[in-house]
Amino acid sequence: MVTRDVENGPVLGTPDDFPDRPRRGGRLVVHVVIGVLVAIIAGGWGYVMWSMTGSSTGAGSQVVTFTVEGPTQAEITFDVSKPTERAAVCRIRALDVNHAEVGSKEVKIPAGEGIKRLTERVSTSVQATSVHIQYCNLV
Repeated sequence: MVTRDVENGPVLGTPDDFPDRPRRGGRLVVHVVIGVLVAIIAGGWGYVMWSMTGSSTGAGSQVVTFTVEGPTQAEITFDVSKPTERAAVCRIRALDVNHAEVGSKEVKIPAGEGIKRLTERVSTSVQATSVHIQYCNLV
């Protein structure tokens, strides 16, 4: 066992104090390979997130409010923003406590206004607990 004073060097020794230990080489290559893999994965994840932003549909939607009006009906108020010269179609979904779809409705928004606030009623098979916009696409 090698003992040292703190003033003379590291307490646990240096690599030269252990000649029987094999030299560790190639760390740079391993780090470069790991760095390249992380960059590829981050780039792929960034592309997936960018492609899922809905920018390809060109129509955005925002729920303002929803109310459940009993076991057979729900109402939603939402805003749709789209290019003025294009029409859009939005799908509304009503969900129950288990997040199962209990009602849906497609709403057509004609060309004209760029931003439009709509209030729609959705018939449901059982009591809904939430209502949301599944998608809004330009047509």
